[in-house]
Amino acid sequence: MAVIALGKRIMVIGGVGTNQLPLKVVEMYHIDEGKWKKRSVLREAAMGISVTAKGKWGRGRGKENGGDQTYRGLSRSRLHRRLLLHYRVYAAGGMGLDLRPHNHLQHYDMLKDMWVSLAPMPTPRYAATSFLRGSKIYVLGGRQSKYAVNAFEVFDIETRSWTKFPNIPCKRAFSSFVTLDDRLYSLGGLRQGRLYRQPKFLRTMDMFDMEQGGWLKMERSFSLKKRRADFVAGSLSGRVIVAGGLGNQPTVLETAEAFHPGKNKWEVLPAMPTPRCACSSIVVKNCLLAVGGVNQGLSDAVEALCVSDS
Repeated sequence: MAVIALGKRIMVIGGVGTNQLPLKVVEMYHIDEGKWKKRSVLREAAMGISVTAKGKWGRGRGKENGGDQTYRGLSRSRLHRRLLLHYRVYAAGGMGLDLRPHNHLQHYDMLKDMWVSLAPMPTPRYAATSFLRGSKIYVLGGRQSKYAVNAFEVFDIETRSWTKFPNIPCKRAFSSFVTLDDRLYSLGGLRQGRLYRQPKFLRTMDMFDMEQGGWLKMERSFSLKKRRADFVAGSLSGRVIVAGGLGNQPTVLETAEAFHPGKNKWEVLPAMPTPRCACSSIVVKNCLLAVGGVNQGLSDAVEALCVSDS
């Protein structure tokens, strides 16, 4: 399923049910109330949706809080509901009941509790990565059937139109994307086999310059130290961090490493206490959290890698 944090609420969209089929269900968890509430369902059942949100929480005055309007005198619950309306949730792609990738882009209207269709993506896909920068939603990679796609497309929220960007140089599945300053990093992954080409774990790192709008030519020294796919990644203290995943070894990886743009090289970090792949992850307070995942079986480990500025 797709999960997005909206201030003090967590929104869960689609996914796969106990019957192994995609779901339409959308639910929201209220942290202060400790309760789940059902929201308007998706127009079509889907798994592997890529979701992002525009907006933020805050108090007092300011554009993010409704211009000149103030919220003094409102109860906490009413204040949370009012501030929640400043979020705009966008859901891209997914895979439906027919197992075909979707090109849908949908906006969730908080006030009306309804999904609104926007211009479709040029490339249908599921399990893509998306992130927001200014008024643009960047959508990268993903899969069609079991094969990876290298499409890179951007939706302009203001003009409501898509623009195709240069494709990711190396097509691969189970890779990770990390943004740091004005650079976008495409890391590792699995090159899948078609015809005579065998699957292969990669050390590849491709770098996209957000200001110039193009992929940079990379030196071999910029490659990851370990071949890996299905790993956790994020940016901490001006570094690109990767940890765990799958490689050429018969077991999951425990190694972690960091790319320092100023030094143009990878550095070894402390290993994961619990080796695993397929984790969920999030960066919180300069720490990269790895949650759950798979070792020899399912893992309930929750561990954090924290990197100091020094």
